[in-house]
Formats: sequence, structure tokens, C-alpha cells
Amino acid sequence: MAALTRATLSLHGRRAASRYPAGIRMMSDASLAERARALGVKYLLISFDDLFGTTRSKLIPTTAAESVETDGAGFAGFAAHFDMTPADPDMLAIPDPSTLVKLPWDKEIGWVASNLVVRGQPLLQGPRNRLKDMCDDLLESRGLVLKTGVECEFFLLNKDSIQIADGYDTASKPCYDQSALMRQRGFVCELNDAMQEMGFPPYQTDHEDANGQFECNWHYDHALTTADRHCLFKFTAKSLAAKYGMRATFMPKPFSNLTGNGCHVHVTLHCAKNNDINIFKSGKSREDATDLLSETGKYFVGGLLAHARGLCAITNPSVNSYKRLSAPVTASGATWAPATATWAGNNRSHMIRIPDAPRIEFRLPDMSANPYLLPSGILAAGMLGVDGKVDPGKPSTENAYASGTETKEDAITLPANLLDSLRALEDDKKLCRAIGKECTDALVKLRKVQWGDYTRHLTKWELTHTLDC
Repeated sequence: MAALTRATLSLHGRRAASRYPAGIRMMSDASLAERARALGVKYLLISFDDLFGTTRSKLIPTTAAESVETDGAGFAGFAAHFDMTPADPDMLAIPDPSTLVKLPWDKEIGWVASNLVVRGQPLLQGPRNRLKDMCDDLLESRGLVLKTGVECEFFLLNKDSIQIADGYDTASKPCYDQSALMRQRGFVCELNDAMQEMGFPPYQTDHEDANGQFECNWHYDHALTTADRHCLFKFTAKSLAAKYGMRATFMPKPFSNLTGNGCHVHVTLHCAKNNDINIFKSGKSREDATDLLSETGKYFVGGLLAHARGLCAITNPSVNSYKRLSAPVTASGATWAPATATWAGNNRSHMIRIPDAPRIEFRLPDMSANPYLLPSGILAAGMLGVDGKVDPGKPSTENAYASGTETKEDAITLPANLLDSLRALEDDKKLCRAIGKECTDALVKLRKVQWGDYTRHLTKWELTHTLDC
């Protein structure tokens, strides 16, 4: 629900909070072992995300840091969500030393993101590998840098039940509720302090639109950096919630009557050789917020709109995701989630919002999205729009929730379920090629298996409505 402030910040112009003790400065090429010694950690979590966005790790002593940086930590890819078999050779996680942080709630442990290698070659279906390769290619071939910011929403539940942890959080309009926020002050403040210590200081946290729901925002950055922090944020929130006797869930729609967990993404493209200038900025005086977008920015919007149906398999990748997208009006009065691919100015009822700044707010994704595949998909679709000069059409000025669904007659309807989105991604050959066909093929294959498992599950609804047929 927040509007990310981007006016004066840039990847190169903003000084990041230090993760190292006072007086210690790390060279950019410092080894994993050197960084671990500087942080004073005894153990390292060598971590990566699989295709479903599940974080996998091995715990190693720092005495093994030098060898694991060179040789990697071995994993059986079939045991995670990858399209691999038990007969495949080990998948090696090669840590990226620059991502190492000390966990504030467990100061003997360091966390580090990794890239995946099989037989000496990058794993083509590895999510972090794909995002890194796409960002590197964007810089090398076009001189551009993708920057993103994410709005991470989550619920705080009782540890052992699917009930809101705060029994007093029952307001019909709970968004920004000061009392509900302060009743969770201990958790919220420790979460903010932890993010600060790990080098991505937050600038605001609020109680969101559903009872028991919160959102935390930190500053935007290079897309790969944001994705690493997105992963780490989820781990941090879950760990600290458990410390306080609660459970943090990022499930898109855990309650049918409440607003779901969105993951709105703020997007800009910057010219690396021209003072890091935001090329989405038009420089024009504005009558509407959309006037702030340059021609390139509008073509990027056109790409997101044109490829929205296939993109849903990336942005909304779970069975539960479509309970959020196709939801009826919630207890608060609005779902805050789109049903069709439309864009507008400073209007939160559409899939794409252009706030009072030259950036794109993409409101389609939810919190089950893979932190690395999410910006990969956005970049792929957006650049297809730029290269094809895809006209996004006239922005809408309507309240899209006025009749429960968007009213624009020619708008693309979003998929109604996961299977529809997977089929749409398969059919979108250009998008698959842009993301990486090995990656999208593996994702579609594994998610179809999951869809089949879901459809074989007998629900209470079926029994209620069919038992006496």
C-alpha cells in the first residue's frame, strides 16, 4: 500500500548501511572467508532458491569457507524443485561473497546467496542465475540497469493454528491501524532493526488492509540486490515471528474474506553511462501521472500488458494465487488486486499504476512469487514491449473496482487459475525465450504436476454440494 520514495536515491549515489563492525571496511573482491572473519560468524548458511521460491541451505563452519567458495556446496537437484532426476550429478551452490550478512537474531550465523552450477556450467533453470544473466546482458548490450523495489506483505498468525495472532485485531477497516501496529511493536521494531543491521534499512512499516496483515518497505536497488534482500526478508520475518511465538505467512490468500498478500513491484530502467539517469522519466510537465513516463517507459508498460497472461505463471505461481486475483469484495471493501490487464495514473485499482513519479508500479504479483524469477519475468516482458514499441493504449481513469471487475471492454482478462496461466506461458513463445526456455519449461512442468495433485484433492465444498446429488 506504500509509495516507494525514489526521488534522490540511486544504486551508485546512495551509501548503503554497513554490515561490518565500526572501523572495518571490506574490499569489493574480499573472499568469503575474509568477510566471515570480519563479521565474526562461526557458521554459514549457503543458500539458494529453487524454482518454487523455496530457500534451500546447507550449514557449514567458517573453517570450510575457502573450499566452499571455490568448489561449492553439493546438493541433489531432484530433492528440490528442479526438473532433475536422482541420476543427475550434484548441483553445486557457489556462494556470492558480496551478499554475506550476519543474522542479528543468531550472531554466530552468516547467510549468503549462491549461484548454481552443474558439471562446471551454470544451471540454466537456476532462478538467481537467470536474473543475473539477464541483468548482465542488459548492461552489456544496452548499457542499462534494472532497478526494483518490492512491497512485501504478510500475516502474523498463531504459531499452531491458522488464526490471526492478535485477537484484538478485528476492525472492519484495519489499514494503518495505529493500535494494531503497536500491539506488535516488539516484533515490528526487531524486524526493522534486523534489516538495518543487514544493510537494507527499512523506511516504513505499517498495518495493512487485512486484519493481522503487515507490510515493510526498504529502498529500491539493482534488481539482483533487491531479489537477494527479498529472500532474506522472508527468512527474517519468519524467524523473528517464531521467536515471538507467532507464524509469519506470505501465502497469497490465507483468508477468503480478507485482502491477500500482494507483492507490488516498482520498476525503473537506468542508463549506466549517463549519470545513472532514469530513462523512464519524460521530462514533460504533467496533466496526469502517466505524462511523467517517457516513450520507453510507456513501451515497457505495453510489454507488461501484452504478456500479462503468460507472466501470471511467474508473478502468481501458486494454486492459491488465483483466490486473490479473482476474489470477491473483501471485508475492508476492496481486494486491491487486478482481474484484467489495465494501466492508469495514480489509481490503485489497476494492474499497473503510475504514481506521482516516473516509475511503474506493477500490482499483479503476490508473495508466492519467486524473488528472482519475478524481476526476470518483468524485465523480459517489459523489454519485449520496448523492442516491439508496443503501445499500451490510453490509460484508464476509472475506478476498476466500481462493479467488482475492470470495465474496460478491450482489456485482457487475467487467467482464472494456475493451469490457465501455465498454458498461457507455454503459448507465449517470445516471453519464454526472453526469460530462458530451459527455465520456463522446467517451471511449467513442475507446476503442472502440482496442479494435478491439487485437482485430485477432495474438498469439503465438493462433499457439501454433491454428496446428496
